[in-house]
Amino acid sequence: MSKDELDIPEHLRPDPSEWSFDIDDAMARIVTLRSHVPADAFTSRALGTEREGSGVVIRDGLVLTIGYLVTEAEAIWITTADGRVVPGHTLAIDQETGFGLVQALGKLGVAPIELGDSEALRIGAPVFLAAGGGRAHAVSGKLVARQPFAGYWEYLVEDALFTAPAHPSWGGAGLIGPDGKLMGIGSLVLQQGEEGRRLDLNMVVPVHRLSPVLNDLVTLGRVNRPARPWLGLYATEDDEGVAIASLAPGGPAENCGVRTGDRVLSVDGAVVTDLAEMWRAVWACGQAGATVKLKLGRQRGSREVAVVSADRTSFLKHPRMH
Repeated sequence: MSKDELDIPEHLRPDPSEWSFDIDDAMARIVTLRSHVPADAFTSRALGTEREGSGVVIRDGLVLTIGYLVTEAEAIWITTADGRVVPGHTLAIDQETGFGLVQALGKLGVAPIELGDSEALRIGAPVFLAAGGGRAHAVSGKLVARQPFAGYWEYLVEDALFTAPAHPSWGGAGLIGPDGKLMGIGSLVLQQGEEGRRLDLNMVVPVHRLSPVLNDLVTLGRVNRPARPWLGLYATEDDEGVAIASLAPGGPAENCGVRTGDRVLSVDGAVVTDLAEMWRAVWACGQAGATVKLKLGRQRGSREVAVVSADRTSFLKHPRMH
């Protein structure tokens, strides 16, 4: 996305007079990230090989972002608000929260931002979501909801934050609260309502999900506990329940006979009617490697399939250093 495409209309930008802290100083802690991923990487087909977004400096040289921007990246460039470009590398990806950490390989010269109390942030609170590049790349708005968010890629945040109006470059953007502290990291844009009355929202991962795992991510590159079972499928939900939209090539589900178009009726005996129920039931089966029993609906009835799950990270390219 070019600079002109990213510029936010003046009336949507944060007004310094409406905030009790220096908003330009807060936005100086937000950087732009560009990453290059090899063409043969597991995620390149879905996410591309050239990815761009933002991140927030939370420790000296340590940038917090959303993981999909830097997953399997072989090269990362960090651009500060004053135009300095520094190489970086992926330090860690947390598959459960979706957070990613990038370590700068040179001097950033950017002071870290303080992490806020995202659990205490109330509905209606004024916030702004800022991409790298200063006030012209920030959207002022409010927290409009906090509720579970289930993603089709075997992902669930139990207390995601939703903000409006939506930012056009949400990936890795920093959500700044009314006290000037970091409340979350932008992940997605979602549409609510019908045409003519549609409201675009950003889904933001709250930073209180980072605190319990940060030290593990920094020292080990992942959380120090067994990985969740991963099936390698992409699912959608509708009024009739959950259906398989596609399968990860060579993944556990494909290898065990799951087909695109199958409807998931139950997981390990538990009836599932939406994505959140499905992922919770899958993860309740144990750790990666556990057998997950799916009851699938097809045109000619139903069948049961036993999927031997895997650790998602075993399919990904790993950073060259830690």
